[in-house]
Amino acid sequence: MDWKIELIPIPVTDTDRSKAFYVDQVGFNADFDVVVNENLRFVQLTPPGSACSICFGVGISEMEPGSQKGIQIVVPDADAAREQLITAGVDASEVDEQDWGRFVYFADPDGNTWALQQLPKRD
Repeated sequence: MDWKIELIPIPVTDTDRSKAFYVDQVGFNADFDVVVNENLRFVQLTPPGSACSICFGVGISEMEPGSQKGIQIVVPDADAAREQLITAGVDASEVDEQDWGRFVYFADPDGNTWALQQLPKRD
């Protein structure tokens, strides 16, 4: 039996600002933005090529905004991913070279943090 992670909640303070950040600056696809009622708004976004999405909105998470730390996305090229973020106005780290990959780090407007990893070449 397969177990697949498909949705990760991201705690944010401002749904519209966060949607703009993730779609317009980071480059995620906007899948859904549904206002169910005044206490429930569901926004789902997906990184290009990913089978796992993120969600946020009103009434979605009990976590404190900014408390989601270290979500990791695998990218084919850390330098190109960093350049894409920088060009879009995202404050991204320099590429961090490790034996287990090359990493770029950034945070959303609330302080939720992300790591982009370029996997090392394997024989």
